[in-house]
Amino acid sequence: MNIPNSRLALAALLVVVLSSGCATQQKTPREVTVMTPPPAAPAPARENPGSLFAQGQADNLFADSRARRVGDVVTVRVNDVSKGKHKADTTAQRESDVNIGVSSFFGKNNVRATPLFVPSFGMSGAVGNEPIVRAGSTNDLTGKGETKRESDLSASVGARVVQILPNGLMQVEGAREMRINEETQILVVRGLVRPQDIDVDNSVTTDKLADATIEFYGQGVLADKQRPGWMARILDNIWPF
Repeated sequence: MNIPNSRLALAALLVVVLSSGCATQQKTPREVTVMTPPPAAPAPARENPGSLFAQGQADNLFADSRARRVGDVVTVRVNDVSKGKHKADTTAQRESDVNIGVSSFFGKNNVRATPLFVPSFGMSGAVGNEPIVRAGSTNDLTGKGETKRESDLSASVGARVVQILPNGLMQVEGAREMRINEETQILVVRGLVRPQDIDVDNSVTTDKLADATIEFYGQGVLADKQRPGWMARILDNIWPF
């Protein structure tokens, strides 16, 4: 095969490849499955031992609907607004000056600090005129620091009573997961609450929870874009400067 024919074949192959890249691919519509709720199972029939009230429910006629048993659900209203600011300025300065000399030597002035044949070792002054030893030091320190943080979170989540402590405190735990546009947001609330702090609408605010733990994070594209790449994280860990 000669060189002109090979060049022509290579050019034709390149044109075919480029043409295929410009062609539009026909996409078949993706079938979207509609999620239908599962059929509701009939509730089991309650046993009727012959009394007007079932066991453990005799106080429903007089009590409200607040959560007070293990397994009851209470609404936790998350309304956390916190602001913090700290600023510190430090300035320090110190100066010192030391002069050591002899005003007279056996009643005579203008005497060298050392004889002519002895090295002076830096003591070039004369008695009565200049100090033999002179020293001075200056120390300056200036420091500034400032930190500021703000957070605002408002949400509501249903929590279950998982444990009742001997002193009457109820341990509640709840989580809410929301998925929007391939992004999942998760809210988790835990804490201890007193029964008297629950409102009449069976809700409690997070400022009344003891040992409260509030977690709000996301999983998805936005959460991935907020993190640096794996190579940047490796270099950040091993970089000595």
